[in-house]
Amino acid sequence: MTSFSVRKLALAAAVAATGLIGATASSLAQEVTLRLHQFLPPQANVPKLVLDPWADKIEQESGGRIKIERYPAMQLGGTPPQLYDQAKDGIVDIVWTLPGSNPGRFPSTEVFELPFMMTNAEATSRAYWDLFEKHMKDTEFKDTHVLGVWVHGPGMLHSKAPIEKLEDLKGMKIRAPTRIINQLLGQLGATPVGMPVPQITEALSKGVIDGCVIPWEVTPALKVPELVSNHTEFGGDHALYTTTFVLAMNKAKYDSLPDDLKKVIDDNSGQEFAAFAGRTQAGADGPSRQIAVDRGNNIIEISAEDTETWKEAAQPVYTQWVEEMKDKGIDGQALIDEARGLIDKYTSQ
Repeated sequence: MTSFSVRKLALAAAVAATGLIGATASSLAQEVTLRLHQFLPPQANVPKLVLDPWADKIEQESGGRIKIERYPAMQLGGTPPQLYDQAKDGIVDIVWTLPGSNPGRFPSTEVFELPFMMTNAEATSRAYWDLFEKHMKDTEFKDTHVLGVWVHGPGMLHSKAPIEKLEDLKGMKIRAPTRIINQLLGQLGATPVGMPVPQITEALSKGVIDGCVIPWEVTPALKVPELVSNHTEFGGDHALYTTTFVLAMNKAKYDSLPDDLKKVIDDNSGQEFAAFAGRTQAGADGPSRQIAVDRGNNIIEISAEDTETWKEAAQPVYTQWVEEMKDKGIDGQALIDEARGLIDKYTSQ
């Protein structure tokens, strides 16, 4: 064989080897499927406007190497209060849930659920992320990798009978989402009934409850404007309450990702995502409210002046919460002051 033929064969072998290495490297480019589990139906505003766009963005920015399967309405089993542990234990990869579904487990988050604490959802969500990073990341949420925390828009009352003044609440059975809101309703004279949001529709239709507290945005998915005809809002910049949320990922799953895919997740996590989620969720309040208006439902607005009476009546909730936090080794008043300062800072920006 001539030296030219030998060189030609060697070159062909090198080209083949390069192709094989390239193919092997390509096949080793890790592809990941993540299962996202949450409690609302897919047509509800949070999955449709927050979780789906977030998941789509991650899939796109990963070049298709991350696929996020979405499982709404507890399709993978369990109940809403079990969602956080599903992420912690690796039963699923990512969950969207309410820390308040596990009373007492995430006490610091409750500072944002205290009555009349929030201003708007974006500012309060930014404040929540700051406090999460400082006080909660390595303590209450240490068992998961948290991607985002946020709150919904102004929480309000939806009821079969009109609630025009504080006294109208007396004896009414009102659904509440969390421990703090249960305390608030009890303090205001109602009979609080704790239950996850998916149960509201049946509870209203069967007369188990006389009303509920939720933000406007979730009312269409739960058929609330069809089941009650009265809606009580608070004037000015006042909101009766809000609820805290968390988007949490299994820690081992996150740690197992290659650095470039971790970066995709990281780029879509944190305070800007929290602000987007809070802003977007609250942005759906208006169109949802319009549904009730179009039905001719009775929309009651408590004036800023009359709201002061409600605030006064709610004050013992603060006192009790500070005492409860003391038993957990948390300076509740300091947390309230810090949360208020951050909310004011982001509201004025």
